[in-house]
Amino acid sequence: MREEGKRILILGGSGFLGYALYKELCNYFDTYGTYCSARKRFGDNGQFLHYDLLEDDIHQVINEVRPHIIISALRGDFGAQIQAHSHLAEYLARHDCRLLFLSSANVFDAYSKFPSYEFDKTLSESIYGRLKIKIENMLLRLPSKRMAILRLPMVFGNASPRTREIRDALLEGEAIEVFPNLVINVTSDDKLSQQVHYIINRDKHGVFHLGSRDLVHHEDFIREIAAHLSERKPLFKRVFTTNEERYLAVLPKHNLLPKNLQLGYQEVIDHHIPQ
Repeated sequence: MREEGKRILILGGSGFLGYALYKELCNYFDTYGTYCSARKRFGDNGQFLHYDLLEDDIHQVINEVRPHIIISALRGDFGAQIQAHSHLAEYLARHDCRLLFLSSANVFDAYSKFPSYEFDKTLSESIYGRLKIKIENMLLRLPSKRMAILRLPMVFGNASPRTREIRDALLEGEAIEVFPNLVINVTSDDKLSQQVHYIINRDKHGVFHLGSRDLVHHEDFIREIAAHLSERKPLFKRVFTTNEERYLAVLPKHNLLPKNLQLGYQEVIDHHIPQ
């Protein structure tokens, strides 16, 4: 049953994750998305608005939609992302609106010896991780009920860029890069979309780690996906960034979702990546 009264705006709605969220939510809510370069695909869809992170003012899009919930799946120039989220924070401070921000496991990439939980201190060595931390800190100054930070591990799925890269490498006989000492958790675009739907329905707020409840070595996981996708013998390029095991995993512990919305890494392979 569609809730016409609740308007949702997905910033970055034409991207891989943004569009997965749009498909999940559009049958239940009055859902809008933004696109930048994909005019051919989204220009004729009345629910999608053009928004260029570098050239347009985010306030114009917000004032046109007047959303009750904003989901930020923005990608692009880092400086422009910071400015856009600064304007979003100003808007949220003055209006009855909530923001769900898609963050990343990379906010913990300087901590390599353990997996990370919701209330662990963030610290990153990467430019990408530091960007996410800067935006998170901006949002954490807002009243808690106005925002949710959703930290994501590596996301796979039939249409995911990572799955496409593996599929293409298998077809072309090219080497697939794997990190034998990297321990990760994962999720799928389908499961993530269901989790976000639940968070919206239940008016949840705070910090969520939306990764699988179990861990796996990156090499083992990619090998299983390759075997799932094709009978061809894959080639692997094994990359060692350290001699010790290192972790890049966001495990849920404090803000747990219902069991039907949790998943293990094997489920990502078996149910979310068609053979």
